[in-house]
Amino acid sequence: MNKKNVFTEMEGTLNPDDEKKFRPNGSDYYNPEEFNKLVKARRSVRKFDGEPIPDDVSMNCLELGLLAPNSSNLQAYEFIRVRDKGMIEKLAEACFSQSAARTASELIVCIARTDKCLEHCNEMLLEFKKMEKETGIETPKVAKLYYEKLAPFVYNVGPFSLYAPFKWLFFTITGFFKVVPREPVSLSDVRTWSAKSCSLACENIMLAYRAHGYDTCPMEGFDSVRVKKILNLNRHQYIAMILGAGKCAPGGIYGPQLRFNKNKFIRTI
Repeated sequence: MNKKNVFTEMEGTLNPDDEKKFRPNGSDYYNPEEFNKLVKARRSVRKFDGEPIPDDVSMNCLELGLLAPNSSNLQAYEFIRVRDKGMIEKLAEACFSQSAARTASELIVCIARTDKCLEHCNEMLLEFKKMEKETGIETPKVAKLYYEKLAPFVYNVGPFSLYAPFKWLFFTITGFFKVVPREPVSLSDVRTWSAKSCSLACENIMLAYRAHGYDTCPMEGFDSVRVKKILNLNRHQYIAMILGAGKCAPGGIYGPQLRFNKNKFIRTI
């Protein structure tokens, strides 16, 4: 039996005819062969040839990244596209001078934001009003309530995580009697939460570059303090990864794409 909560109350609140307006072209899309080719064509390239990437290509890839699914549509991330050669040189040094950063035509610094929950909840409410005015489709009351009350409570841990012990105590006690969201209750949890959404967008970005004929390399090997200093980032901007982008140079792929046996990772129950 389904328990009453914000998720179950959203079911069936949208008219099927209205739903078609929100998904005019995608429902009939079917091309698994081409998608398989694209995914298998993406490799982590360690050396680029320095060929500039057209501005419209990079912008399209980043825009496609923004279309990735994300938690509660709060879009708690940002992407800094670095084209300046001097800045790339500084960032490459902070990335341990690895060739994927040093030879990249561009670097994309992918940042998870831990401070955007309240701001983006308010933006969602404004978008609802705008959508209602433009389409005449009324936003379900439960959706508005989610962004007015629930999301600001669930994803906010307060200044210096002051709410953390109280949230932990509340969820722990309430959890004895009902299903509750156990995380995030700390700043570390919020970083994990926002990094998940940021990483989903990163995959879209990398696949988009490959579809355009360019390559990427996601990097976690960097000195985050130095990168933040170079880009003047604050404590709420958590660097999830840095993407090197460009055309693969000879020797840019170090070997075959090795993966362990799928049975080690995939279970069906």
